[in-house]
Amino acid sequence: MQRDDLIDLNAFLAVAEERSFTRAAARLGLSQSALSHAIRRLEGRIGVRLLSRTTRSVSPTDAGESLLQSLVPALDQIDQQLAMLNELRERPAGTIRITAPAHAAQTVLWPAACRIMRRYPEIAIEISVDPALRDIVADRFDAGVRLGEQVARDMIAVRIGPDLRMAAVAAPAYLAGHGMPRTPQDLAAHRCVNLRMTTSGGLYAWELEQGTRSLNVRVEGQFISNDVRMVVGAAVAGLGLAFVPEDYVLAEIAAGTLVRVMEDWCPPFPGYHLYYPSRRQPRPAFALLIEELIHRG
Repeated sequence: MQRDDLIDLNAFLAVAEERSFTRAAARLGLSQSALSHAIRRLEGRIGVRLLSRTTRSVSPTDAGESLLQSLVPALDQIDQQLAMLNELRERPAGTIRITAPAHAAQTVLWPAACRIMRRYPEIAIEISVDPALRDIVADRFDAGVRLGEQVARDMIAVRIGPDLRMAAVAAPAYLAGHGMPRTPQDLAAHRCVNLRMTTSGGLYAWELEQGTRSLNVRVEGQFISNDVRMVVGAAVAGLGLAFVPEDYVLAEIAAGTLVRVMEDWCPPFPGYHLYYPSRRQPRPAFALLIEELIHRG
């Protein structure tokens, strides 16, 4: 079937249903002469008359009625298929791949992803937990989540979480035996639990700030781990002071198994941002996730 066949068949259907060239032309947005040409072209190819014309009316011939009976359901089926394809295009579906560090994945990204997947079964989400900054274009990620200060300037960054805060903590028994540190200089006299950075392999220097003063303090102690939860466990066990994201120890502080120290040296800092490389119209599934992270994160 040629493209002109579909055009001419649609023209015939309009005339047969409207029983008027004038109304059919208006319905199709064509001139009456163009519509008449389409009908003549179709009748010429088929070799039979499809419409009976008088000065007052237009009606299908027997051949036209026969064609009409098969044409209407066929075109209805095409319309339904096109509507289904359009719905599929608009309906959120597909896989979203995101890279994020463990803390961001657990506290910000996973709750939003879980809500999205429950509401939209055709959306799949892959979260790659990785502390290192990734080239999301080269590695074919749709987006990444990092602290705002880590996002490259050529990326679109959307804030998706509240301010964060670090907490210096220790077990009550440890503080009873070693005293309460009040300044960064006091840390030299204390045992501290170190966190090894999985990205660089080095030990994390405690980033302390008070007013305009910012200090990176390297500490020493008996225990080192690259896992924050193990660092918290060591602090609870009385092995020294620990410096970790606040939400990791809120339950322990509330229960009294850990005590917060040097709180005035731990101000809030900008939280997590979703970043992605293009200002093109995002896919419906990705747009939904952005909306969920912004408004319910």
